[in-house]
Amino acid sequence: MTTRISTRALAIALAATTFAPAAAIAAPNEEQARVITSAAAPSTVTEIKPPVAEKRAHTYTHHGITIEDPYDWLYDKSYPVVDDEDVLNHVKAENAYFEAKMAAQAPLTEALFTEMRARIKEDDSTVPQKDGEFLYWSEFEEGAQYRKHWRKPAAGGEAQLLLDENSLAEGLEYFRLGAASISQNGRFLAFSTDTSGGERYTARIKDLQTGELLPDELTNLRGGLTWAANDTALVYGPSTEEWRTLEARLHVIGTPVESDVTLYKEEDQSFGVGAGLSAQEDWLIIATGDNETSEVRLVPAANPTAEPILVKARNKGVEYSVDVRDGELWVLTNDDHINFRLAKADLKTPGDWQTVIAGSDEFYLTEFDLFKDFFVTEGRLGGLDQIQLRSYADPANITPITFPEASYTAGLSDNPEYAVSKLRLSYQSMVTPSTVYDYDVATGGLTTLKTQEIPSGYDASLYTTQRLTVQARDGTMVPVSIVMRKDRADILKKAGIEGPGPLHLYAYGAYGYAIPPGFSTTRLSLVDRGFAYAIAHIRGGDDLGRRWYLQGKLFERANTFNDFVDAGRGLIAQGFTAEGMVTASGGSAGGELMGAIINQDPAQYGAIVAHVPFVDVLNTMLNKDLPLTPGEWQEWGNPITDKAAFAYILSYSPYDQVVARDYPPLMVTAGLNDPRVTYWEPAKWVAKLRELKTDDNLLLLKTNMGAGHGGQSGRWNSLKETAEEFAFILWQMGMAGER
Repeated sequence: MTTRISTRALAIALAATTFAPAAAIAAPNEEQARVITSAAAPSTVTEIKPPVAEKRAHTYTHHGITIEDPYDWLYDKSYPVVDDEDVLNHVKAENAYFEAKMAAQAPLTEALFTEMRARIKEDDSTVPQKDGEFLYWSEFEEGAQYRKHWRKPAAGGEAQLLLDENSLAEGLEYFRLGAASISQNGRFLAFSTDTSGGERYTARIKDLQTGELLPDELTNLRGGLTWAANDTALVYGPSTEEWRTLEARLHVIGTPVESDVTLYKEEDQSFGVGAGLSAQEDWLIIATGDNETSEVRLVPAANPTAEPILVKARNKGVEYSVDVRDGELWVLTNDDHINFRLAKADLKTPGDWQTVIAGSDEFYLTEFDLFKDFFVTEGRLGGLDQIQLRSYADPANITPITFPEASYTAGLSDNPEYAVSKLRLSYQSMVTPSTVYDYDVATGGLTTLKTQEIPSGYDASLYTTQRLTVQARDGTMVPVSIVMRKDRADILKKAGIEGPGPLHLYAYGAYGYAIPPGFSTTRLSLVDRGFAYAIAHIRGGDDLGRRWYLQGKLFERANTFNDFVDAGRGLIAQGFTAEGMVTASGGSAGGELMGAIINQDPAQYGAIVAHVPFVDVLNTMLNKDLPLTPGEWQEWGNPITDKAAFAYILSYSPYDQVVARDYPPLMVTAGLNDPRVTYWEPAKWVAKLRELKTDDNLLLLKTNMGAGHGGQSGRWNSLKETAEEFAFILWQMGMAGER
């Protein structure tokens, strides 16, 4: 619970300004393990006709091209208020159809939920970590949906409850804790909460000496909460009506919010603003930028209203993030190499960057962290995570932290203090549960502090994992991480399946977000039934470096879709599965991926799940008043001003490319309060699919009426939704019966 930021301060601060997944989307990192039972007796599906959305004439014209959009009316123009009765009635009718169709799978859903829950240690806690005079940790109590946050004196003493999320969430349909920041003197806790899923947070301050909440209340904000001015003030980011964070404001504790001072205001609507503290917590770092350009200012943390130091003026396409150590500026930037370099500068000449570590074609430098006696660089080599210790005296002398497995994900974990002799690390692979280590800097020894406990049992020796490559249609070799049971053939034979069995393929493929080959216990509910589970490391993510990301955006966006389709085809060719036996899922921009692949190669897939899918791409990029659109033009192109961008987006936008053809069974989710992918995108897409598809395959839409981008809150509610998703997949693959 610290305000210290890691090196990619800008990228982290601005992550919420994209169509990137919310916390619940990237499934490989949940806590999970091995199946015991999962029975669902086959039963007759309730006969109910799917809702048919009315078609209402609507057209728009850009660059001489006229588009018909008869389902535009599903976009309630009073958004973010959604009160159009026709819209609400249609969404509710889709939900009723979903419930009716899934009713027969209720026993299977419940069985899956039970086995998934059995793999989770209910009374679990994080490993305590020292920050100043206290040890901090959080824990779940048995049966609880949410965490409690604790601390106790490092020198010994009684534990103190800082925050009980369960109490805060009581009586609410939705609850999510946002930022949580302890003042440097340890007395105050600033925290923010979202109670609708709309990602507009309210911040309060708790006096940890008295247990009382101060009267200060900051509403309608996004991002972090950073203590400044010797713990007398907070720096925060208010949200505009369009969900944009364009300011860094200073709130002095005990003063009216109306008197808050704007430290920095961004005029470019496509940029977003974030703030945090330097490694020694003596500088406030205020960063602004979009998906490809950065600009950073520094002010003394003790005097945040002082004249800011501009590190370097923005230059389109140049990203940089900074930290400060002993008055010296450190900079991570892509100004002269696509895979970033690390540089230093004097604070008197902050824009004069002198290279410390040059950019490399092989090593992708993603992070750096400054500590008192050494610094750490993180990155990827051949797509695999690397952690490297370096000395200030000789930065070229690397001490790598090595791990035994050929495919894994690892990185620095929670390391809030500047002067340390041990580093907290996290590690996992597709067969190794999440593990927390302490790394002794002096000896190089790794001490295991915690390995994810799986109460129902887990035997890693039953599984096999590998990393292979599949050739895409343009000759590019695409990495794929895959896990399956060693006795998969026997499992399939018992299920009456001869030959290649089903395979579930997952990917994201946008914003340079790499999906790590991590561990998942929920995934085992498929794997233990004979599925192979694969993660395709497609272009659009930065798995193989920054160029890998750039080759999946703007006018190369189709590479992302082609890579995924070709990865599936390659796995079929290698005998892992067969045509029609590939199932797939993705969320947000990964949901856009799902829409594109079924337009391109529907015969490959036996079932598709698209979570909060960004499928109405053209309409969204044409609407500059929507929350995220201006900041997204660097990722997708601006079809308002650029005719070529309009034509290219139109060529792949899943909603616009729906045609009369057969489509695989499809389950779609949405959130009525979702500010990232608005509810009408999946609603319009499903309506058009219902109109045009020529098959009798099942098409379901479920809209969470009281949630946003990440689905329902609470660990059991979220787990129930995963069980529902897997029940749909197993049902459509003819595997819903007893094992």
